[in-house]
Amino acid sequence: MDKPNLEILLIDDHPLLRKGLAQLINEEEGLFVTGEAGSGQDGVQLALTLEPDLILLDLNMKGMDGLETLKILRAEGVDSRVVVLTVSEHREDVARMFRAGADGYLLKDMEPEELLIRIKESASGRLVVDDRLAEVLASILRPVQEEKDPLEVLTSKEHEVLNLVAEGLANKMIARQLAISEGTVKVHVKRLLKKLGVRSRVEAAILVVKQHSEES
Repeated sequence: MDKPNLEILLIDDHPLLRKGLAQLINEEEGLFVTGEAGSGQDGVQLALTLEPDLILLDLNMKGMDGLETLKILRAEGVDSRVVVLTVSEHREDVARMFRAGADGYLLKDMEPEELLIRIKESASGRLVVDDRLAEVLASILRPVQEEKDPLEVLTSKEHEVLNLVAEGLANKMIARQLAISEGTVKVHVKRLLKKLGVRSRVEAAILVVKQHSEES
């Protein structure tokens, strides 16, 4: 049975901000904060235990920062959508987080109502980026788009999986669509990312979008 609410994990080392976010999110129908972590280490453990649908991750944390936390999450096979929520507008930070596997990058000074909208958009499979950073993201991902035909290295099954990834489907839904196990989907995703030379589902999806636009 599908979960009635979108389960969200908060990873941020500021207790007051976490409590405020949790209250804001829990008051919104269909959203539920399933856990809170005050450090990257605790966040990784909770992500592995709770398997949330979405993780809101702070970038500048004491000890293990958001970048290292994200890398460990992806290395551990956590396929929850991860949206960075930070104060940093630096191009290098945006680039590093997306290349490490982030699905979104939002700024903490955005309006609360806008944050809730972006959370829901991310959960539906969309890439969410603060409007002020849209041009930055485009310039970061442009080199990836210059590959001649990177998808030809994939098997037919990997193509099927990749197309569903590009539609924003989580591994569980891809498994249902293709009538294979979720574990098998994870293996396919890991292999196709390696073959394509990209580090995140977002970068892989961009390649699919580019190919479709060229074919149309």
